[in-house]
Amino acid sequence: MVMASRGFYLACLLLGALGFLCVLCTTYWAQHWRGGFAWDGGQYMFNWHPVLMVSGMVVLYGAASLVYRLPQARLGPRLPWKALHAALHLGAFVLTVVGLVAVFRYHSRARITHLYSLHSWLGLAATILFACQWFLGFAVFLLPWASLWLRGLLKPLHIFFGAAILSLSMASVISGINEKLFFSLKNATMPYQSLPSEAIFANSTGLLVVAFGILVLYVLLASSWKCPEPGVLADRQPLLCDRE
Repeated sequence: MVMASRGFYLACLLLGALGFLCVLCTTYWAQHWRGGFAWDGGQYMFNWHPVLMVSGMVVLYGAASLVYRLPQARLGPRLPWKALHAALHLGAFVLTVVGLVAVFRYHSRARITHLYSLHSWLGLAATILFACQWFLGFAVFLLPWASLWLRGLLKPLHIFFGAAILSLSMASVISGINEKLFFSLKNATMPYQSLPSEAIFANSTGLLVVAFGILVLYVLLASSWKCPEPGVLADRQPLLCDRE
């Protein structure tokens, strides 16, 4: 148990470093090579899109998914951990929505067609599933009406779609980085295929995102780090009936 806890905390430390690097590198790419940030509908408003999507749909989403893997979550009532899990996911969803607003406003002003690429389809699918996942999780696992039978039925689906949404988010981020590089590095002096410094940096950022996501999925699936099934009372403890 002690060795498992040490391994878990080492994984968390590595995840923290990877998550920080994902956000930092995406921000640096947008600032250094793509001209920085603005909120005016122009090309610099677009730069908020990759930063917010990586921050929300990958890093904060991944952190929220691991709340129940914390050893402290095995002790005492589960309600605070349920609330933290839901709150972090809500924060990730808010960042995602703002990131989508940025790209849609930019496309509208630049008269670029919306939702035509595989990248946009993957991102939209992940966002829609994320919204459904959050509202269903809130209604079933935090509100007091759901029976144990219903929660037991939906829990495996909730876990599966949580991992699926993160996987879709990673695919969307990687395809988005690739798509942006294809569009931006197409002049004769600095084509993408010549691997200029921007391409190397952005591709490396994509690898960081993949590494972060794979490690999150590993922690979620590692049986030694899973919390034991709670008792009936703890599992039924809903948000609106908490008296602690």
